[in-house]
Amino acid sequence: MSPPGAVPVEVRGLVKEYGQLRAVDGVDITINEGDVYGYLGPNGAGKTTSLRMMLGLITPTAGTVRLFGRNPIETVHALEGVAGFVEAPTFYPYMTGRRNLELLAAFDGAGASERIDEALHTVELADRAGDRVGGYSHGMRQRLGIAGALLRSPKLLLLDEPATGLDPAGMRDMRLLIRRLADHGMTVVLSSHLLAEVEELCNRVAIVRSGRIVYEGLISELKRGAGAVYRLATTDDERAIAICRAQPGISEVRIEHGHICFTADEPAVAELSQALVEAGALIHALAPQTVTLEDLFFSLTEGTAAVTPDGPLAEVAQ
Repeated sequence: MSPPGAVPVEVRGLVKEYGQLRAVDGVDITINEGDVYGYLGPNGAGKTTSLRMMLGLITPTAGTVRLFGRNPIETVHALEGVAGFVEAPTFYPYMTGRRNLELLAAFDGAGASERIDEALHTVELADRAGDRVGGYSHGMRQRLGIAGALLRSPKLLLLDEPATGLDPAGMRDMRLLIRRLADHGMTVVLSSHLLAEVEELCNRVAIVRSGRIVYEGLISELKRGAGAVYRLATTDDERAIAICRAQPGISEVRIEHGHICFTADEPAVAELSQALVEAGALIHALAPQTVTLEDLFFSLTEGTAAVTPDGPLAEVAQ
């Protein structure tokens, strides 16, 4: 049994070194029951390495992992109620989907074989269960991987890039499947670079860069902390740009597609409007734009910005 009140995932000070390379550098994350949690970062940021440590597949250089309060390195019982796959799931291509699941169920025991039909139905492969996996599409193999994970009747599901390589229809099917699992109370950890999918599915995210967490928390707080992006057109854009750059509370002033763009909160925009009128740069258009998770991801992983819990994007010491 899990310790009372234990959260599904608690990671503290997680480090993994390969010689001189520090692939994971002091990661702290908490994943609560019912979260659909996105673990995001560019290639080489340490996402897969972190997931491997969470599942007890490799040993951390330093730090701790607790799954429902238990360390997967210290006890195999830590993986009770936990399932998933890292990188692509692998099956015997000359066997049918059902036969592959029967082999997995034999390893798991604990009534796993009795859940095969339900798992196939959940991932919508019941009508193809008698076909050889070698004839499956990539999306079907990914869904079969989730079916294999469901044989364990997990409370926590960890998925590494489950939609990679899928066509738009396959991505839609994967998104709907993950949403159904979450709606039935499963906690899901989703490592992905498909940011639109993550934004639609996840309530919380961790964004990693060079092995370090640069943001961890609610997507809504990330957007709120970043401030709103505005587009501006005036009768004198050259003068307006100078005013924007000199105005307190206005940042990231730039030209995009013939419009002045900047980041600000509402009080700063009100003061800017007055300053523009007083300077003779009359406003043709001033409108907020929706900030996407993709916008913020690139700001955090390609620039020098990080998000603090209390405020807007701030500079990280280099």
